[in-house]
Amino acid sequence: MAQANDVTVRPLRAGDEAAWRELWTGYLEFYEASVPEEVYATTFARLLDDDPRSHSGFLALDGDRPVGLVHFVFHRHAWKIEDVCYLQDLYAAPDTRGKGVGRALIEAVYAAADAKGAAQVYWMTQDFNETARKLYDRIGVLTPFIKYQRS
Repeated sequence: MAQANDVTVRPLRAGDEAAWRELWTGYLEFYEASVPEEVYATTFARLLDDDPRSHSGFLALDGDRPVGLVHFVFHRHAWKIEDVCYLQDLYAAPDTRGKGVGRALIEAVYAAADAKGAAQVYWMTQDFNETARKLYDRIGVLTPFIKYQRS
């Protein structure tokens, strides 16, 4: 699919589950979070599902080595006719940060959104994620929105 430097990005496949689990665990640990086994299994199944309302996922490879992942979902928006794309999870293995993995994954999501006619792609990060925010400031636009959720 997409390629940046020596990084190749392609859709997740059923045979990627072990590598995906390792990368997603790293992502969750970065945010000091964990999920039960049932969530791992359900999420991976959804990532492979053909339902257009399900999440999609890409894997970044450096040669044959999985080095990053991204999860995203298309959804309707009350202010637009076309769907928008929410980039939910983005992770690059720590030893590959600064080498184009995150950019390649985001650009692959941008391409998927363009192919589906979804001009808007958005995501969130925590304010302390300074390394990622340096990339996000170059590839996206910081909005003034503050997130709230049910307590």
